[in-house]
Parts: sequence; structure tokens; C-alpha cells
Amino acid sequence: MMQEISDLQRWEAAGRLRPEEKTRLDEYRRVRENVLVLPGMEVTATFGFHILGIFDPETPVRVLEHVLLRLNVPLEALDIGETEVGATTDVLNVYRVLAEAGGLVIAAHANSSNGVAMFGFDFGGQTKIAYTQDPNLHALEVTDLETTRKRTTASFFSGSRPQYPRRMHCIQGSDAHRIHGIPGNRQHFGVGERATEVLMGEVSFRALKEVFLGQDFARTRPFRRTAEPFDYVASARKEGPTIVQSFHEQMTRQGGRLHAIMRDVVAFANTNGGTIYVGVSPNTRVGVRGIDKPDEAIAELRAEIERLVTPPIEVSFNVVHSGGKSVVVISVPKGPDVPYALEGSNIYLRQEAETSLAMRDEIVSLIARAVSHQEAPEAAVAQVEEAPQAQPAQPEPQAQAPEPVVEGAAPNEAPAEEPPAETDGHAGLTVEPPRTGVEIVDTVQRKGVAYHTMCDLRNGGKVQNVTRASARRLWRYAIALKEKHTFQEDKVTWHGDLGLWHKYLRAGRPHYDLVQKGTNGDVHIYYGVTEDGIHGPWRTVAGIE
Repeated sequence: MMQEISDLQRWEAAGRLRPEEKTRLDEYRRVRENVLVLPGMEVTATFGFHILGIFDPETPVRVLEHVLLRLNVPLEALDIGETEVGATTDVLNVYRVLAEAGGLVIAAHANSSNGVAMFGFDFGGQTKIAYTQDPNLHALEVTDLETTRKRTTASFFSGSRPQYPRRMHCIQGSDAHRIHGIPGNRQHFGVGERATEVLMGEVSFRALKEVFLGQDFARTRPFRRTAEPFDYVASARKEGPTIVQSFHEQMTRQGGRLHAIMRDVVAFANTNGGTIYVGVSPNTRVGVRGIDKPDEAIAELRAEIERLVTPPIEVSFNVVHSGGKSVVVISVPKGPDVPYALEGSNIYLRQEAETSLAMRDEIVSLIARAVSHQEAPEAAVAQVEEAPQAQPAQPEPQAQAPEPVVEGAAPNEAPAEEPPAETDGHAGLTVEPPRTGVEIVDTVQRKGVAYHTMCDLRNGGKVQNVTRASARRLWRYAIALKEKHTFQEDKVTWHGDLGLWHKYLRAGRPHYDLVQKGTNGDVHIYYGVTEDGIHGPWRTVAGIE
């Protein structure tokens, strides 16, 4: 197309343009004033997975050809302009090569046919996670952004799943193979019939890539031609408070509401990042209150974060609309310089849907995490200095398929990547414990007071010396049941060595108290497990389809 435009412009300058050519050139000029055309490619990787690489329009064709050669596309195929050459390299290598060349890397129709999260592959290993969490992958293109089902691909990759902690940008595309789609056919769209709307400061590749490298997930939404615009807030409210999102109806200083928002900022920065909605309740039966002067509210929030949170944390703000009201969205990244503190000394963490003061063992764990991150680059430099000689290239490991997700349906939970590890307290288990909730792994009595050791099932972290009085909400619930000796095996619905003791609702979301028998006769009780942490055989126990 660009070559044709160049030819037409050259003929115009020479006064040789025919009337029909002038009409075509005028149309090109009109379209290019409104449409940004980006070069790119769709690459088929191992197992037939499709990956998009999109580049700056100033990228020379030679650079794109070099990318294809690095992806092992045969030179003779390039010479003759062949468009289909089959799989030539592994998924992770495609991500890396495209990203190193400056491209925007998107997993095409990720939850559908030829997608990295498609249904029907049953492989194990960490490669499942890498295919959708790799740092060189910038977004997932999915087919169920606007489904009415509770569980969608976007909610699966929201950062709330223990095995998938990186929140992914999820977009939609027409994947058009024709100008106009087939009416009533949800598989064959025409150009622009299933598009994504992106909020950018300017129409440019740089601005587009900046969105997908950032943590503001409210800047993309499904585009609708005639219906009401996609309601980002309503979609978040449907999911409710989680480890990566919270809601605050007001931000007044009176009543500590502004301080509660600051606590969430610190907690998200110390945990896994997250999104804070200001001006709306998580209760979907309550109307949106909104923020009357969002620009002033953002200025106040920014000033408070800069004043109260140390070390400094870069957050982004956005204003979205829901129910005719303005809602302020605060996007908090996972902080690189933990622990973050409020007012100099108050360190908070996010545990599922709750923000709590960090306890001693949790603070120690945060500091250890910070130290390990600081030492990692030094270790890498030392390794290079010790082994300057280039090593022979090793063959790539055989790629494995990703976590299956059904197109247009609820994504399946990830099965265990490997047999359960013989970790402290979990020896002798034939099935890995749930990945959310809490377990009481030890209890000692001192002067008539019970001190418990709590294990966070999401990350395996242990906190000692927790009493019923000092416990946060979920822990207090677990400790109360234990200290009252309420557990009875005959009250459990057993499925072999796994069982369901209780199922209950909290904040509108189902929670489960699950039980497991070990081969050594021990009984493990897992309190307050959410659906995010239920995997493999546990899904049958909990009655989750």
C-alpha cells in the first residue's frame, strides 16, 4: 500500500496522474488522516499457537525481514513472498524476538483456536504459566470480553490467581478474513466488527504501546458502535473486591475514608499491585455515587499519596463513567522497593479482599524479597565475569501447552504443574493444597493463651504468634473454629482423601473450608478458600463445574 502511495505521489509531481489515479490518491490521503496503519505479522509458533507482532510505521522492511529470519522463517520463503510457512520456533522465543525488535506482542485469540490459552491441551510444567505471563508478552486478544458469564478469560488473568499473578491486558479483535462479516455468525467477523477502544494522548504507535506496557487497565474497553459504551466499573463490581481490586464509595477525611484509600495504595504496592475504584460501592445493588469534581479529587489523592506513602510509588489515575457518574480509578503497580509504609511506619498487605497491617513475619518476608531483588543483578554480573567465554547454544526445551480456557465459557483452573512438594507441614499429601485461604499449622499454649502459626496458602508464607485477639478477619475466623473444637470428620463431605466442611458467602463471593487427609494420617483444614485457589480435584470437592 505504501509503495502504491509513493508511486502515485511521484506521478502526481511529474504531472502524469490519470483521473482515476488522482481519485485513488485523494482517498488514500483522506483515510490516512483518520487511520494509523501499523506494519506487523501473525506468527505461527510451536503447537500452532498464533502470536501478533505490531510495529512502528517507521520500521524499515529490512528490520521486519530480519525478525522473520530470527524466527527461522526460510530465506527462500521470504524471497517469493510466501505467507504461510508453519511453525518455525517456540512460543517464548517468538515473544522475545518480537519484543527485542521493538514490537507490541499480543497473543492472538488466546482463549480460542490456535491461542496460547486454548482448550484441549493437557500438559504440565511451568511453561503453561510462561505462555501467558512472560514479560515479553504485552496483551491477550480474547473472544469473551463481553460475555455475560461470571468467569471470563479477562477475570482469569486479572492477577488474582496465585499461579498467574501478573495481570494481563485483555483486548478483542475482529481477526477479519473478509470485509463484511457473516450476519449472525460469531466466528466470522468483518473489518472492525469486534474492535477495542483505547484511550491515548495521541494517535501513534508509541502511545499505543505505552498503554500496554502500563498498569492502567481502564484505558482499553470493547468498542460498541450503537449500544451504550462498555461499562468498565460495572464489570469490576460484578467480580467484587479481590486481592487486586477494591472499592471506596467516598474519599472524605471525616470518617477515615481517605485514609482507607491510602491504606489500599500501600497494601497493593506491597502485594501484587491493584486497582482502586473511588466513588462506587462494590455492592451492585447500590447505585453509583460518583465523584462530583474528579479532577480536584485526583489532585487531592495524588498529593496525599506523595505526602504519606514512602518510598515514592508511581500510580496512575483515570476517570471512567458508570451509571452517568464519574468514578476515579487508581492503578497501583506492584512496588519495586518494598516495604512501602503509610505515614512512615504503617506497613499494609492485601490478603484476598482485605487490607491489613503487616505482622512481624510478613515484614521480614517483604524485606527478604527486597534484598533478593537487589542481589539478583549483582549475581548476574558476577556470573558474567566468572564465565566470559561464550558457551555453545543449548537446544531449546520442548515447549508445552498452556492452561486451557474454553472459548466463550468459563476458563478452567490450572492443574498442579508438578507433584506437590514435600514442604514443611505438607509432607505426605497426594494432592497439592488449595492456593488461597489459610491453614493453622501449629498451636502452642503460653500462660493460658493460644498462639497459632498461620500459613497463607497463596504464597506459603507463615506468620507465628498469632492470637485470636491479634488476628485479622479470616485468621480470626479460623482460630475461632479451632479453639472451639468445632471440627468433626463426620460433618465433612468426603471425596476420597479430600473433603468439603463448609461453604459460605462473604462479600457476595463463595468461600470454602476444605479438608485433606495425608498419607501419614494427619488432617489438614484449609479455611476461607476462594474459587481462585481451587484447582484440579478440589473443583469436584467444591462442586465447581
